Amino acid sequence: MIQGIGAAAGVAFGKAFVLPHWELDLPDSEIDAVDLAKEFERLYEGIRTSKDEIEYIKNEFKEMVGDEESHIFDAHLAILEDPVFMNEIQGLIERQYKAAEVAVKEAIDHFVSMFDLLDDEYMKERAIDIKDVGNRLLKHLLGAPEVTLPSDTQPYILVAKELSPSQLAHLNPSHVLGIVTMSGGKTSHSAIMARAIGIPLVSGIENRLEQPIQTGEFLVIDGDEGHLYVNPSPMILERYQRIRDDQRKKKEQLQLLSSVEAVTKDGSHFHLAANMNSLKELEMALKNGAQGVGLFRTEFLYMDRDTFPTENEQFEVYRQVAEKAGDASVVIRTLDIGGDKQLDYFSLPEEENPVLGYRAIRISLDRMELFQTQLTAILRASHYGKVKLMYPMISSVEEVRQANEILKRAMTDLDRRGIAYDPDIKVGIMIEIPAAVTIADMLAEECDFFSIGTNDLVQYVLAVDRMNEQIAHMYHPFHPAVIRMLRATVEAAKRAGIPISVCGELAGDERAIPLWLEFGVQKLSMSPLSLLKVKHRILNTNAEEAKKEAEACFKLRTSSEIEERLTRFAEQNNFKSDGVSQDTPAL
Repeated sequence: MIQGIGAAAGVAFGKAFVLPHWELDLPDSEIDAVDLAKEFERLYEGIRTSKDEIEYIKNEFKEMVGDEESHIFDAHLAILEDPVFMNEIQGLIERQYKAAEVAVKEAIDHFVSMFDLLDDEYMKERAIDIKDVGNRLLKHLLGAPEVTLPSDTQPYILVAKELSPSQLAHLNPSHVLGIVTMSGGKTSHSAIMARAIGIPLVSGIENRLEQPIQTGEFLVIDGDEGHLYVNPSPMILERYQRIRDDQRKKKEQLQLLSSVEAVTKDGSHFHLAANMNSLKELEMALKNGAQGVGLFRTEFLYMDRDTFPTENEQFEVYRQVAEKAGDASVVIRTLDIGGDKQLDYFSLPEEENPVLGYRAIRISLDRMELFQTQLTAILRASHYGKVKLMYPMISSVEEVRQANEILKRAMTDLDRRGIAYDPDIKVGIMIEIPAAVTIADMLAEECDFFSIGTNDLVQYVLAVDRMNEQIAHMYHPFHPAVIRMLRATVEAAKRAGIPISVCGELAGDERAIPLWLEFGVQKLSMSPLSLLKVKHRILNTNAEEAKKEAEACFKLRTSSEIEERLTRFAEQNNFKSDGVSQDTPAL
């Protein structure tokens, strides 16, 4: 057995297809000064062709998995527009008289080497993006053909030194059973895409192989544990066949719960909604039994375009979501850009710490005309369903009041135009900054509901960037400080008599159910993929027992102690051999 990194969950077994690794050894010859203009034209034509190709791949991938994951290719387009990267190439051509392909190859090698020297796994994995984009540009400059995958219908496990997002986007999930890469990890763009497509991936096995894997060899991969077996024994194969069959059975059994109410054994009810970015995700959420939309992220309407969306463009999307949700509520969050979410056509200032900078409601209140346009579109959609409005990243009462003043202007504008809307639309805020928790009692008097965004709250409470591999191990959602923040927020909402929900990653973590039961949180909003698993756990939980577990956790002093206790409690209700817990209600 070879131990790698489990980068995308699932079990797969089949014959290997080893993707040839393309390496270039270009002659370091100089060009004549009179040919500089020609080389620059070749470079710019290669860039234009590469951009067109990336846009095409992005649109293909969007059809497969939706908007959010397809924005990985925005990073690739950004590399081709990055002034530092392009200045390096242009400088090599202009000052050292390098041919365009030689300059590109040297620039790739320079930046990849620089990233590889950093003691940061996340940055090392970004080097793969540089190589992917650079190699694409090189192939257009040289006219080199793409390495082709098997054209027959025989499924295979793809083995590669590293797999770029561009290569992965071309894979047919019905042919590719699994993927093995020599390098990479859980945070690479390829791993994110593999998880979105549902292809098991084991990475990071370089230097762990006694001999290279050959095309045609039989492999078993476990994307959960990171295990790889080459030509396994019949015993190993039989064991993983059982595991795969169990996984399929669990998935089928869970789907049967889509129409079942989320109620604990002793009668505590939960309302499970979905977080989403697009209509496509709403279809999946409703299929999995979502009771509405707890968080509609509007920023994805602003991406993959050249200008800000108009009022009518936004209205059409919001209206369709509201109508498709039927009698269920739809919580639409206003624009949350900045930090790690950028728009190509909206230049944000360079900041040393953008996560703490110009983003979300701060941008909206600064660019009031853009904000009013979005609020007007949301208000118009409220005539077609149970639409609620939510402001992100609120840290003060002043921000809520300023936002509501702009909302009033939008209402006045619609009244003047004679356009219908819900004048009593509910307005809530995201609680995701420690300052908001501290003044939650004051904020509760200014709005109709709270929604706790646990992702940012954990990050800000612990001062830990979870995308930073060097400190990601310190990102603990079950940290005692985080739990106290959660409890304080819920208590403030209860005292004010306003509803409260949770819409961050922690809402979809089955281990957190005892906390919600003890706090009295009944509304959870999560990824559509998490809905059935969380519902299954709720159905097999005794609320009174869970509350006792939560009370015990409040007395513990470390994150690991709390997490271990909640994990043990959750494991008591694991799936049995028939695919669901023996205590699951009849379906």
